[in-house]
Amino acid sequence: MNSSIADNVARVRAQIQAACQASGRAPDSVQLLAVSKTWGPDAVRQAHAAGQTAFGENYIQEAVDKITALRDLPLQWHCIGPIQSNKTRLVAEHFDWVHSVDRLKIAQRLSEQRPPELPPLQVCIQVNIDGGENKSGVSPQELPALAQAVAALPRLQLRGLMTIPEPAETEAQMRAVHARAQALFEALRQQGFPLDTLSMGMSADMAAAIAEGSTMVRVGTAIFGQR
Repeated sequence: MNSSIADNVARVRAQIQAACQASGRAPDSVQLLAVSKTWGPDAVRQAHAAGQTAFGENYIQEAVDKITALRDLPLQWHCIGPIQSNKTRLVAEHFDWVHSVDRLKIAQRLSEQRPPELPPLQVCIQVNIDGGENKSGVSPQELPALAQAVAALPRLQLRGLMTIPEPAETEAQMRAVHARAQALFEALRQQGFPLDTLSMGMSADMAAAIAEGSTMVRVGTAIFGQR
C-alpha cells in the first residue's frame, strides 16, 4: 500500500478530531468524505485499506467506471458535482448519495430513475450560500420550497444541505459564510424537516466549517495530493 495516502488519511482524521475538540463537538459527529475525482481505482483502494469507505466524485462517467471497477469493496459513493439531465439515470443507478441537487427537475428524474431494488437515494440540496453568479446551487430564498418538493419524492431521502462557498481570506470570513449555511439548516429543521447532514468544508476551510456545525467535510487534495 502507498503509505502516503494512508498517512494522509490518518492526518486528516486527526485534524477533524482536533477541530471537533476545539469547538466542543464529539469527534464522531463529523464524517470524512474523500474526494477521489481524477484519481484511479488504485488510489481509492489505498484509501480504503487505510479505513476510508466514503468517496466523493464530480465527474459522473469517470465515477461510474470507478464504481464498477471497485464493486468488490464495501464503499459508499457520493455524487458531489453538477448533474445534467442526461446523466441522472447513471447517478440514480450507481450512487448512494447526491449532494448537488439544485433543481426540482433533476430531483424528479433521480427519483423516477432510482432502481426499485436499491434503497432510496440520499440527497442534499446544494445552496449557493454566498451568491456567486456562476455557481450551482439554489438561492437561500428558494430553498424552503425546493426542500418541500424534494422531501415529497418517493425514491429520495432528503438528508441536508451542501455548500461550496468562494475562497475566503480569513478564518473569520470562512466562519461567517459557514454560519449562514448552518442557520439555513437549522431553520429547515425547525420547520420539521428531519435533516442530519450539513456537507460543507474542504481541505482549505475544514476547521472553520467544523466550528460552524459541518457534519461532513469533503477532502481531496489533503488525502490524494495535487492533481
